[in-house]
Amino acid sequence: MFAIIQTGGKQYRVQEGDVIRVESLVGEAGSTMDLTPIFVGGDQTLFGDAVSKFVVSAEVMEHGRGPKIYIRKYKSGVQYRRRTGHRQDFTAIKITGIKG
Repeated sequence: MFAIIQTGGKQYRVQEGDVIRVESLVGEAGSTMDLTPIFVGGDQTLFGDAVSKFVVSAEVMEHGRGPKIYIRKYKSGVQYRRRTGHRQDFTAIKITGIKG
């Protein structure tokens, strides 16, 4: 059985035992949280109101920061050059179950 969850403006296809990195969430490492799926598949496909009784349980594994991404801006002829960097915060979660 798998589910599609939405968090941080993105959708993720998850199964029990998956470890995924999502946008930064509130919660200490080791704590559990429940996520609401928008689609459940497997033996039968469910979406809409039928999926409202399902819950995806997850455990917070760690918080961290992703790799540095460099942004370069350049305009020819005017000696304009800029270089900035960005590191996105993430939360690694482990899917412990899909219950319904």
